[in-house]
Amino acid sequence: MADEFMKGLGIFTGASLAWMVLAGWYRTTSFESSRQLIAAPSEPANVFDAVGIFLNDVFFWMAIVGPLTFWVLVPALRRAQEAFAEGSGS
Repeated sequence: MADEFMKGLGIFTGASLAWMVLAGWYRTTSFESSRQLIAAPSEPANVFDAVGIFLNDVFFWMAIVGPLTFWVLVPALRRAQEAFAEGSGS
């Protein structure tokens, strides 16, 4: 169980750091604003801006879904597999 926790924590910290960096670049219009990191991104000026804005959304959802996979889904599937093996008499 400790390895699943560390995998989830690693995904969470890595994806969150990448999201915060990209959100700071593309979603912060002014440092005096109260909507830092959550403002709508500006229109991309080139391909790299478009990729950065896309990756910002990817890292956001990875930071949410990745840890939930290792902290909830994997242990639940293992527990269900053990219960099924005990129930079938193997």
